[in-house]
Amino acid sequence: MRRRGSSGIRGTACANVLHLDGVKTMSMKFVKLLVAVAVALGASAASAHDAGPAKFGGTVAAAGDLGFELVSQGDGATLYVDDHGKPKSTEGMTGKLTVLDGAQKTEAALAPAGANKLQATGVRLSPGAKAVAALQLPSKKVVTVRFTVK
Repeated sequence: MRRRGSSGIRGTACANVLHLDGVKTMSMKFVKLLVAVAVALGASAASAHDAGPAKFGGTVAAAGDLGFELVSQGDGATLYVDDHGKPKSTEGMTGKLTVLDGAQKTEAALAPAGANKLQATGVRLSPGAKAVAALQLPSKKVVTVRFTVK
């Protein structure tokens, strides 16, 4: 037996629920696709500014469009600078290197010391130490690069 008018309403309500369920499923798939695309684009953008492998046996990092390699050398450190893998002139650059080794903090000025390198004297880079190079480019733009010494 049918109840009067109820089958039409129930049928419509069930159809709407099924329809909405299909929309939910489809929109969730769409959201998952968007998230996957965003993650892929983010990963490719991050790798576009990757500092690459160490060329001088130091620790590498990237900031902006520049790549940096921090190398321990005797009583100081050398910071090599490149732009997408090509040596970047350090003429006109100034900066400061701060090294945190446990509770000890050491600071030294960074000065141009060749085609694509900056030199700091009086700092010691030991494994596990944290180093921060704050550089002012000739364009007056400030770049900060962080390293964990290996």
